[in-house]
Parts: sequence; C-alpha cells; structure tokens
Amino acid sequence: RQLNRQRAFLETAAEVEQFDRYRQMAVSLLSDEKTQKAFDVLNVEDKLQERYGKNAFGWSLLMAAQLVEAGVSLVQVNLGNNEAWDTHGNAFPSLKNYLFPPTDRAVSALLDDLQSRGLLDETLIVMAGEFGRTPKLNNRNGRDHYPNVFSAAVAGGPVQGGRVVGSSDSKGAYPLNNPKSPQDVLATMYRHLGIDPHKHYLDHSGRPIATLPYGKPIEELG
Repeated sequence: RQLNRQRAFLETAAEVEQFDRYRQMAVSLLSDEKTQKAFDVLNVEDKLQERYGKNAFGWSLLMAAQLVEAGVSLVQVNLGNNEAWDTHGNAFPSLKNYLFPPTDRAVSALLDDLQSRGLLDETLIVMAGEFGRTPKLNNRNGRDHYPNVFSAAVAGGPVQGGRVVGSSDSKGAYPLNNPKSPQDVLATMYRHLGIDPHKHYLDHSGRPIATLPYGKPIEELG
C-alpha cells in the first residue's frame, strides 16, 4: 500500500514537474509492472516462502531476489528492526535464538534461489554492518560499538567461494594481515555495477567531487 501511494504521488509529480533524467528513471522503475510484481512476496508459492522463512528476514530477501530478476540493479536489505543487531546486552542468547537462525536460513535460500534463477553469477551479494563489536564483553554480557576491525561476507558475481581475505589478531581487536577498508568494499561494489569509483562529478557550483576518493576493488575475491 505504501509503495502504491508513493508510485501514484511520483507519477502525478512527474506530470506537473520537470524531473531530471535520474528522477524520471526512478519513477519509471516504480511504475514498471515487473517491479510492482516483484514487491509481492505473499502470493509466491508457499514452498519458496518456507525456504526463505515466513518472517521479515525471509520475505525481505525473497523480495530482493524478485527485484533482481525484475532488473533492479541495486537492492539494499536491512535485516531486522531498528537496532535488532545492536547487542549491547545479553548478546549471545539474542544472536543464537533470534538473529542468526532466520538470517542463516534466508541468506542460504537467497544464494540457492539466485543460482536456480541463473542470476548468481551476475549478482554481487555483500553482507556487512556499519561497524564491528568490542573484543571484550561489557558488564551486561554484550559487546559495544567498535570501529577498528570487523568483517563482511561477499558472494556471487565474480567471487570465488571459500576465500578469506585479511585477518585480525588473536583477540579480534586490530587488523593483522592484509586489511581492507569500507572504501575498498564500496569500490568492489561500484566496479561490479559498472561505475568508475574514481570518476569526478561536478556539483552545482562546478566543483569536482570524486565518486569515491579512496579505496580500490578487492582483487583477492575473484
């Protein structure tokens, strides 16, 4: 219902306003019949819904697979409600009982499903958070925000499975070998999307702005 309201608003606005090319593309994407159908996950065959899991995690990733098949080139999925993964307290029961099981089920179903649809080799999947977790527990048996080291899982596209790139020290506190930055992950994604991460665009004042000032694609993944 929300998407239908948003699409109707955009279509009306596009008729009375002079949208630039990128906004017109966004309106066209939402208005496309294939894209609209991709947002419907509840009418998908029950067996496929069960594979993903009939929950927010499962339905979100099933929707992602359908959007990719409909031709959407970039999909972001946030797993869990706000701060669901912000495990400052009672971390291990929360992860074991509530967070890992639906994530494991949905992500494995996504990989299998994209493979069966013939889309895995052209779809890059990146699983990452915005920071790591302290290597030591706090007094609430949780782990706090920690920027110095964290990991990401990458699959699909040109990625060769089973590879580990870089390592931390024995405490998981600092990078030890071959560290990669968030900018390197972004550069890897941009290259897969066909975007030159070093290209400069001009802002409204004519000042050149780099797409990604730092970072280079992670070659060890391929």
